Amino acid sequence: MAHQHFTRGLIALLATVLLAFPQSASAGLPQGNAVKDPAAILRDALPFEQDDIRTLQHRLERTSDDLRAKRWSALGKAVSRSEALLSTRQNAILEVIPEDRRSEAESLFSQVDIGLENLKQQVDSKDKPGFIKARRETLSRIGDVEALLVPDGFERPIPAEFDALPRLVGRATLTIKTTQGDLTTVVDGYNAPLTAGAFVDLSLKGFYDGLPFIRAEDFYVLQSGDPEGPALGYLDPKTNQERRVPLEIRVPEEADTIYNETFEDVGLFKATPTLPFATLGTLGWAHSANALDDGSSQFFMFLYEAELTPAGLNLVDGRNAAYGYVVDGFDVLEELTTDDRIQSIKVISGADGLKAHA
Repeated sequence: MAHQHFTRGLIALLATVLLAFPQSASAGLPQGNAVKDPAAILRDALPFEQDDIRTLQHRLERTSDDLRAKRWSALGKAVSRSEALLSTRQNAILEVIPEDRRSEAESLFSQVDIGLENLKQQVDSKDKPGFIKARRETLSRIGDVEALLVPDGFERPIPAEFDALPRLVGRATLTIKTTQGDLTTVVDGYNAPLTAGAFVDLSLKGFYDGLPFIRAEDFYVLQSGDPEGPALGYLDPKTNQERRVPLEIRVPEEADTIYNETFEDVGLFKATPTLPFATLGTLGWAHSANALDDGSSQFFMFLYEAELTPAGLNLVDGRNAAYGYVVDGFDVLEELTTDDRIQSIKVISGADGLKAHA
């Protein structure tokens, strides 16, 4: 009973503090099973149209419940159905892939075949850790094929009023080196081009190097990006004005990306963003409590805690922009506090996708 009172009190406290904090996200605390794998979210966020490989991806991802319950017969059937789908629909998938990428796709499909065979062996031996490892590797190869389905230079329309802002075409991988160790992140220019573009641009400029973590709320957010001095964000050296990045949220069912409006503003009360705050290390762009378009350089990492912030109904979605995910270094992330700093952020890949303006 005492634990329940503590949990309720913490929920109320976090919601109140987050709503009042001037340069942060706001959130509520829902119920439900959370998506814990950022790789799965990033796969789903890839912009392509090919139902067969989506079905293959989701069929393997949905084996988690059967695996937890050790329903080995059901797992065996799911793997066999996946093999049958790949066998009958592989050519249809390959036909959609640009010709100059098909040989790479065929090689990846060969690895998927091997992975599915490996999964069958793990089912036969009832090896749960082995199944998890083989599934992760197989889904990674499926994701690599899906990435080949994205058209070259894919860009979503961005309102002309933001033409002066940098934007990221495609995705970029960055290493955030901290006083506790390294984090690897992937930022998504397919679905948050201006937000991801601002982050990559500032990282390449060395803007974040040496900056402290200014806020660390257990189970909630870890925030940085506040420069030294009175400014709250990045000052454009040409104008000496703070560069502002609009609130930018994409919803799968909507034709246009939402700019400078919350879900409540547009009447999407039950929507789930393409990039949800649904897993430990979701990267979010901070803005003040008074405006939606005044995000400049401050960002936060969502400190997901299953009991307090399961995915699906949290109030961060639709009020703040997610633009990527920590994909490695979760043990480091959980150790970081306001006593720590960012030593540097390096762009490992994808820097060539950064455009200075429209």
